Amino acid sequence: MIVRRNGRAFECVVVDINTQRDFCEPAGAFPVANVHDLIPQLRHMIAWTKRNFAPVVSSIESHRPFELSDSGYPIHCVDGSGGQRKLGFTIFPLHAWVEADNTLTVPMDLFGCYQQVIFRKRTDDLLGNPKADRLLSQLPVQEYILFGTGLECSVKTLALALMTRGKRVTVVVDACGYWNRATADLALRKISAKGARLVTVCEVLSRKLDRRYRYPISVRLTTSPNGRTHAPGPPASNGRP
Repeated sequence: MIVRRNGRAFECVVVDINTQRDFCEPAGAFPVANVHDLIPQLRHMIAWTKRNFAPVVSSIESHRPFELSDSGYPIHCVDGSGGQRKLGFTIFPLHAWVEADNTLTVPMDLFGCYQQVIFRKRTDDLLGNPKADRLLSQLPVQEYILFGTGLECSVKTLALALMTRGKRVTVVVDACGYWNRATADLALRKISAKGARLVTVCEVLSRKLDRRYRYPISVRLTTSPNGRTHAPGPPASNGRP
């Protein structure tokens, strides 16, 4: 079952791509070239997403050390490392991790319980994870809003993949990190030519989502007797339109 708010498609789903410490901190293993300009823009996007209760799909790169040893890139986002972790402010209180195991088995009503769903990925292509492909391909959503790192690889790859699936895609240009400006500009021209809409953070901040699409504010985390924090299941109606 795919959960729809009030029987209608989501107005938008925000896609937060690889906002990890190795990429988004100056001391990270492989920081983007525009890291100092990027962080304030990421904060604005996360704040807007929380304020509008928009559902979020997040990805993190997940590598084994030997996967990168001959790639020419610094070893980064290694499983279990501090640098692999997402920036603290990009993790929402109600979130669920979906592990990659090469199967299609993923609950299609995740946004009934969680505001953020986080996928691991081994390559630049998030939809190379079958579970992410199934969820993003089948969600009833009018628009995907993309930001994160890196513009010339993971962001571009996901934008093109979603558009080949007939999805409407918006890329928040100044909330995207890049390593090479010329390559990033080429990526933007390519995805724009394929039909993606390019916007700035300021344009997004001026937008207010229709309340009927918002994530229910009645959902709260609960703590079980064993001390583990979890969502209490599909939220009850809060009585708001």
